[in-house]
Amino acid sequence: MDATQLAVPMPRIGDKAPAFTAVTTQGQINFPEQFSGSWVILFSHPADFTPVCTSEFMTFATMEDQFAQANCRLVGLSIDGLYSHIAWLRTIKEKIEFKGMKNVEVKFPLIEDITMEVAEKYGMIQPGESTTKAVRAVFVIDPKGIIRTIIYYPLSLGRNFDELYRVIVALQTADAFSVATPADWRPGDPVIVPPAGSCGVAKERMEAKEDDVTCYDWFFCTKQLPKEKVFDMILKK
Repeated sequence: MDATQLAVPMPRIGDKAPAFTAVTTQGQINFPEQFSGSWVILFSHPADFTPVCTSEFMTFATMEDQFAQANCRLVGLSIDGLYSHIAWLRTIKEKIEFKGMKNVEVKFPLIEDITMEVAEKYGMIQPGESTTKAVRAVFVIDPKGIIRTIIYYPLSLGRNFDELYRVIVALQTADAFSVATPADWRPGDPVIVPPAGSCGVAKERMEAKEDDVTCYDWFFCTKQLPKEKVFDMILKK
C-alpha cells in the first residue's frame, strides 16, 4: 500500500458520506446535501460501453420508480467523461435489449469523474482489481447523509438488484420499528426483537407472551410484522 492510498481512508458504515460537487448527465450536483431527506444509492461502474455495466444500468433505470417509491434516489459514477456517458446512455436507449428491457432511458444522474476524485474519496478504485477502473461499489446513504451499507463487487460480477432493493426496505423497516431483520428477510417475514438486556427482563418477556412475539430463548425473539405495515410506512414518507 503506497502513501497515496493511506492519505485517503475509505469511508465506513456509520460515517458521514464524503461531500463533493460534480458534473453529471443531469447537471451539477452537490452531494449529499441536495439529497437530504432521501435515501440514496451511490454506485460506481467500471466503464461506459461495457456489457455488464450496460445490463446494470438498464436494470437500475427500469427499477428507478420502484426505488423512488421507497424514498430512494439513484446516483451512478464512473471515471469516464460526460460526453462518453451521454453517448453510451443514448446507445442503450436506441440499440440495446436485455431480458425484455428495451428503449430504456436512464434518467438518474451519472457522474463524470475523469480525475478520480470522487472514486478515491469513496474507495472505489481497488488497485488489486484495476488502477484505471472503479469496481462495482454500492453505498447506501440515509436521509441524514450517513453511510448505512457498503457492498463491493469485482469487475466481472453484475449486482443483484433484488438484494439492493431489499437492503433499502430492510434498513427503513429496522429504523421505523426498532427491530432487526434476519437472514433472507423479505417484507412480511418475522423480524427480530432486540434482546431484552438481562436474563431477568428476558424471562419476564418470555412468560408474558407478548402479542405476536415468539421467544425461543432469552436472546432470540421474533414477531410478526405484516407486509402491508412495512410498505405503508415507506409510502407515507
